[in-house]
This record gives sequence, C-alpha cells and structure tokens, in this order.
Amino acid sequence: MVRDDLYITVPSFFRCPISLDVMKSPVSLCTGVTYDRASIQRWLDSGNNTCPATMQVLHSKEIVPNRTLQRLIQIWSDSVQQHRVDSTELANVVISQDQVKDIIKETDIKNEDFLENFSKIISFARESDENKKFLAKLDGFVIMLVEILSKVKDKDILEQVVRVLALILNKIEDQEHLMNLMLKKHQDSLTSLLLVLKQEQNVDSKIESLKILEFIAVDAESKLLIAESEGLLSELKHILSSNNADQPLIGSCLSCLVSISVSKRLKSKLITNYKLIPELKKLITDKNVSVSTTEKVLKLLETLCYSKQGRAEICNDSNLVQAIVQKMLKVSGVATEHAVTIVWSVCYLFRDQRAQEAVTMGNGLTKILMVMQSNCSPGVRQMSSDLLKIFRVNYKASCLSSYDTKTTHIMPF
Repeated sequence: MVRDDLYITVPSFFRCPISLDVMKSPVSLCTGVTYDRASIQRWLDSGNNTCPATMQVLHSKEIVPNRTLQRLIQIWSDSVQQHRVDSTELANVVISQDQVKDIIKETDIKNEDFLENFSKIISFARESDENKKFLAKLDGFVIMLVEILSKVKDKDILEQVVRVLALILNKIEDQEHLMNLMLKKHQDSLTSLLLVLKQEQNVDSKIESLKILEFIAVDAESKLLIAESEGLLSELKHILSSNNADQPLIGSCLSCLVSISVSKRLKSKLITNYKLIPELKKLITDKNVSVSTTEKVLKLLETLCYSKQGRAEICNDSNLVQAIVQKMLKVSGVATEHAVTIVWSVCYLFRDQRAQEAVTMGNGLTKILMVMQSNCSPGVRQMSSDLLKIFRVNYKASCLSSYDTKTTHIMPF
C-alpha cells in the first residue's frame, strides 16, 4: 500500500450529514441542506417531515439534485484516483474484527507503522455503524486512545487518534466514564485537543476535537473544567472572528460554547474579556451564514442574555436587538424560538426600555403578531402574547401622554 493513500482528506461538505460518507448522489431539500439521495430518502420514507440537520419542518418533501456539488465531488474523486493504487490493492484495506484486534494489540506509538495502523482502524470504523460500535465496546480501546492523547504531542498522531475517537463517539455508552478519563485521570488529553484545534490545515480534525469536548461536557463541573483549560476560550474566539473559517467549523465552535456556558463566571468572562457578543452580532447580520449557524448564534445569545452583563450589552445595541427581531421569521422554527425567547427576556422578563424601543423601531410588533399566527409552539405563542401585552401597554401610555400634553396647551389653568 502506498503511504499517501492513507491520508486523503475529504472536504467536509462532500460528506452526507446523515451517513458522514462522501455523497454519491447529492440532493437538496427546500431548507437548502444537501444530503446523499439514499440517506435522505430513508429518512423521509420513515415518516419524518423535518430537515435532519436543522430540524426545520419541511413545507415540501421534494428533493432536487445538486449538480454543481456532484461535479465537484467527481473532480475531486478523479484526482484522488490518480494517486491511488489499483482496486485489488485497495480491497486489502478492508479488514475483519479479528484483524483489527491484532492491529490494536500491535499498535505502539514508538513503532514506525503507528500511523499506518491507525489509518487501517479509521478505514474499518468508516465501513459501518457496526464497526464503530465494535471499537467503542472493545475492552481497553477507548482507554488506549485517551492515554495516547495525554502522552503524545505529535500533531500527525494526535489527528489520527482524534479522528478515531470522533468516529466512535456516539457509540460510547458510558459518556461519564470518558469524561472522567479525559478531565480527571488524563488531564493532558485536553492540552492535546487544543493542539489539534490550533493547527490551521485540517478543518475536519478541528471539528472533531470540538465534538469530543462537547461530548464530555456532561455536568457543571466538567463544563467548567473544559472552559478553564488554558487557551481554549481564546482559540474559540479566534475561530469565530476568523474571516475564512468555514460554516461547519463555526457551527461546531458555537455548539461547544453553548454546551460549556453555564456558570455566571464563564458568561461574564466571555462577554467582558473575550468580547463575544460583537462577534455574534457579525455572524447574525451576515447574509451568507447558514440556517444551522444562525440557530446556534441565537441560542448562545439567549444563554448570554440571562447574564446581567450580557443583557446590558445586548440592550445597549439597538442594531443587534433589531437583527434578532428579524430572525423571528423566515429562518427556521428553532431560530424563531430562540429569537422570541431573547426578545421576551429583555423586554418582558427584565422590562428593559432600550430593548423595547429597539423592538418597536425594528417593526417588532408586526413580527410578533405574525409569529402568533404561524404554526409555532405553545411556549413561543405564550411569550409572544406576553410581549404583545407589553407593547400595547406602552402604546396606550404613549397615547395618553400625548393627549395630556395637548390638553395642557389647550386648557388654561
């Protein structure tokens, strides 16, 4: 086997969001998200009426071939084939469970064939969910991965280990056990994840590192330990502020921040020290940002608005409040819920006059009425009703004030 064949990086947008395999026949839903035809067809045939990636209710189940993406995948595939050996040799990559066990037993970070062995394990894991489950349950395998993470600082090795761990992550049944391994027994593994996160070339590895961090954020203590790991918050801020970061990476970064942002101290740090809200404003006002990213930005803003500093910064920026109001409609049901919750929090729960004025200036009353007339959840409907009461009271008070002013000028006393 030619060594280069083992390190082919697949562009993330070539993978189906459901199967995570390279798409053979990419098709798009009405939400704009593209899937492999076979995967999305199974999803729809099972009776689902939502987009798997965004969970947005589909107003149409029509799927449209994404010819442009299919051509790009074909061009990429052809270029890959030029550097591969023939199909007979490729067939040798497919290995059995017993062979995987032998490979793992022989794997030693001191051996020259370490990377090659791990590439075989990755190929095995990608073959099927059954293989991923086999590795996740294989006695001592997950522990071995964490131990390697805690001991090794070679980026090539770390990327391979992170890739394997990310592949089997959702098949690990004892989430708390992995959390204890990484945060308490082998704390240096967090440092290794940060090393992978800081490298510039491989976006997939960065996303996989963030997914692992989010997975082990099980409780308040683990979330705090992750958040306080040296350099992590700075790197997350760097990703969000980067002009050339791709959407999946930004989405994973936002998901990680949402997952760990539970303590008042951390929220305060994100707002005051890392100036996170201006970065979120840039994202929410960017017309090219995906639906999924918009939902996560709103979710993080919702989390931060329950902090006194976060609420003050949001309410001080009328443009940001109006941008949130604009996301109440025509994005997704999830975005609507987060946007309404933010506006309800600052205008109704905390009665901030600056926010109320910004909502009024942004034609928010009309938006709220339209939300109430839509097929929204009972919770969103109740919050919208509360907001209408506030704005109606303000409107009546304004009218009465205007009337009193006029009568003062007309009636001499």
